[in-house]
Amino acid sequence: MTTIFSLLKTYWLAITLFVLTVITLLSLWPADQLPGVPGTDKTHHFIAYAGLMFPVALRQPKYWLLIGLFFLCWSGAIELIQPYVNRYGEWLDMVANASGVVSGALLALLINRIFTLNISTE
Repeated sequence: MTTIFSLLKTYWLAITLFVLTVITLLSLWPADQLPGVPGTDKTHHFIAYAGLMFPVALRQPKYWLLIGLFFLCWSGAIELIQPYVNRYGEWLDMVANASGVVSGALLALLINRIFTLNISTE
């Protein structure tokens, strides 16, 4: 399990940029062409933004909290742009996005803490 986290910490920037690109493309793709996927829209938002924030918070580069704030601003910009590309911008999507960013950060901090404690006690 530690290898997965070390890979995430090593390639966090590439993973983050990839996830951000996928989120942006899927969020701005016209709604009438989107495939149906299981789950609710808000769940998808939550998972996407938690997955976006997780590697950043796990690695904790110098300005990782500002990067998280950037993700929130980015998601807000997407919600504002969506009505212009045949989509619906919703404030509840922003709430799900923000919850995902916070949850991704908290999960990464918890994992960092657990592995730091395990390393120091061995």
